[in-house]
Amino acid sequence: MSGSDKAEAKTDVAAGKIKEKVGDAVGNERLQAEGRGDQAEGHMREAKEKAKDAVKDVFHRDGDDD
Repeated sequence: MSGSDKAEAKTDVAAGKIKEKVGDAVGNERLQAEGRGDQAEGHMREAKEKAKDAVKDVFHRDGDDD
C-alpha cells in the first residue's frame, strides 16, 4: 500500500468516526449516516490497496525464483 493512499484511507475512516460521533451527540441522523459512509469508503480503499499489494507480492516472488 503506498504511503499516501494508506494515509488517505485511514483519514477517511477517522473523519467518518468523528462525524458519526458528532451526529450521535447532536442527534443528527444524516451526519451519523455520512460518518458511517465515510468509514466504509475508507475501509474499502484500505482493502483495495491491500489487494494490490498482495498481487504485487505474488508477482514479485515469482520473479525471484528465476
